[in-house]
Amino acid sequence: QIPGKEGLVVLNDRPVNAETPAHLLDDRVTPAKRLFVRNNGIPPVTDGIDLDAWELSFGGESVEQEITLSIGELKEKFEHHTYQLQLECGGNGRSEFVPPASGNQWSTGAVGCPEWTGVRLKDVLEHVGIKDDAVYVAYYGADVHASGDPNKVPISRGVPVEKALENESLIAWAMNGEDIPPMNGYPLRLVIAGWPGSVAGKWLKKIVVRNQVHDGPKMTGTSYRVPAYPVSAGAEVPKEDFEIIERMPVKSLVTFPANGASSGMSTDVRGHAWSGDRTIERVDISIDFGATWQQAELDAPVNDGAWQNWRSNVSFPQAGYYEVWARAT
Repeated sequence: QIPGKEGLVVLNDRPVNAETPAHLLDDRVTPAKRLFVRNNGIPPVTDGIDLDAWELSFGGESVEQEITLSIGELKEKFEHHTYQLQLECGGNGRSEFVPPASGNQWSTGAVGCPEWTGVRLKDVLEHVGIKDDAVYVAYYGADVHASGDPNKVPISRGVPVEKALENESLIAWAMNGEDIPPMNGYPLRLVIAGWPGSVAGKWLKKIVVRNQVHDGPKMTGTSYRVPAYPVSAGAEVPKEDFEIIERMPVKSLVTFPANGASSGMSTDVRGHAWSGDRTIERVDISIDFGATWQQAELDAPVNDGAWQNWRSNVSFPQAGYYEVWARAT
């Protein structure tokens, strides 16, 4: 059982990682109890803390001043913003790889799109001051390495300065108008829409502005990297030919009907589609294994960085077994 969560499937308990079955992601705005959990270390104990007293420091080679701001000061000094922003684990869909890939075997449920409230990262960085040689903005959290060694950092990743300065990059203290759930980063986290969730640090304690590509844990080697060119499945690729995952790829998800459902000779179908920080142009669905497709009704995103909801109705030619496929463009 994960406190504050409901219906999630636990893939790993050290560190805790859990995904949401697709039919439980049917809401337009993901409820806190349904948002997946992806940890690299052991979350800090935050029960009973004074939320407004939690401190966030700023440093690195490319900041004008090294300062510390409490959540209370962030709330007081900067304009508040609320956006619906989609988060997705970089490994979402990994269980479908052939041959298998190592790591948590996520199916389709390591994604969600709640509303987040906080301050724009760019507003705070402009207050702190960024030097002209700034290249990357990265984070450190309060979580502890899975080994328990306090001298080891479980994860410290980041994004290029240009991404950090987008309007939809937030320092957030609330999800859906309430405190962020403990497993999702309470009391403070980054939300960087459309890029791997690993760049959106939880239990946020420090932000650094670097004059180079950040080299923290899970930033080097092949961590959160993919080959820079198409390769055959299972191919050996030199490490120097890997590039950092930035924008996540185009995907769609069928959230209704649920897997294994029975229906009459027709049924409504619906779900979500997203493509990192880009906009989906259309969604098509098929009930004949991709032989034919019909276009679904597609909503515009409520703001940049949000997934898009789609819906349609399908009629079956005869009783039998069917699969509903969705294809986003």
